[in-house]
Amino acid sequence: MSAVGKVRRLLHLLERLQSGRTFNTKELADFCGVSRRTTFRDLKVLQDSGLPILYDAEKQGYWLATGKYLPPTDFTLEETLSLLILAQELGSKERGVPFQELARDAALKLQSNLPGELSTYVGEYASTINIHSEPHADLTNHKAVYEQVIQAISEKKKMRIRYESLYEKKEIQTLLSPYRLLFQRHTWYVIGRSSLHRAVRTFHLGRILESELTEDEYETPARFNLQRYLGNAWSLIRERNNRVKVTIRFQPLVAKNVAEVAWHKTQKLSWNRNGTLDFTVTVDGIQEISWWIMGYADQAEVLEPTTLRTLISTRASNMAKQYMIKKRKQ
Repeated sequence: MSAVGKVRRLLHLLERLQSGRTFNTKELADFCGVSRRTTFRDLKVLQDSGLPILYDAEKQGYWLATGKYLPPTDFTLEETLSLLILAQELGSKERGVPFQELARDAALKLQSNLPGELSTYVGEYASTINIHSEPHADLTNHKAVYEQVIQAISEKKKMRIRYESLYEKKEIQTLLSPYRLLFQRHTWYVIGRSSLHRAVRTFHLGRILESELTEDEYETPARFNLQRYLGNAWSLIRERNNRVKVTIRFQPLVAKNVAEVAWHKTQKLSWNRNGTLDFTVTVDGIQEISWWIMGYADQAEVLEPTTLRTLISTRASNMAKQYMIKKRKQ
């Protein structure tokens, strides 16, 4: 049997022993679906790992002397395994979330707390499960800014930043009161009140050119709520006073793939007899969702609103012209 199967069996065996009762080897073997010989081997593995599994000669069965086999957290092994997997993947330099390398160190500490040989088995099990997130922005040179933002939020201190604004197409300087740090759409964002804009704004961490922690204090408004701030944005950019109902018809080739994902909190699905899917959402603005729709090319058609149909039609036309020009040049 694979290491994965063995770990699962050991966890089930421990779960039964933790109940406080005494079990003979036949009962344990039946519970785990293995032979008594395998059960004897598994019990020895657990005992060699340092777990206080004892034999009661009078009752002719085994029992676990204490339920606290994972000091000092009292996590169950199933809980520990889940944390190990998440922490290892979150802290991966290649595919994790930027600046979360310490999560991987925490995973190693959790694993080292497991008793004896069981640590090896669980480590092998965890290595068989991977979580691949989407590619993220290269923030290698922005760790100091990230840590400064965390310090500013924890101490309620304002930050003076110099920022490369794509919206304003120039560098700006502002005094920022950071309310939240958000990882979304491949990178970290700082959300807070900007003195320059006199309103709450979203700043891409990777476009902060310089930052300085000040002694000026601030208070996060009691009414501030991240979900309320983002509203019905398709992802991150909320276009104020532009809430629209969007309906897209997906062709059978991609319809099932689209239907399998919860893309937006307002989405509604309606299947047609010909296998197409009508996908409806209510969003604050059409710019963000337009790029997502174009990713499905001719397999998606906007039914409403007209403004979004026109926007995508114009972009598709410009794209066609671009490729035609390149073809003539060749």
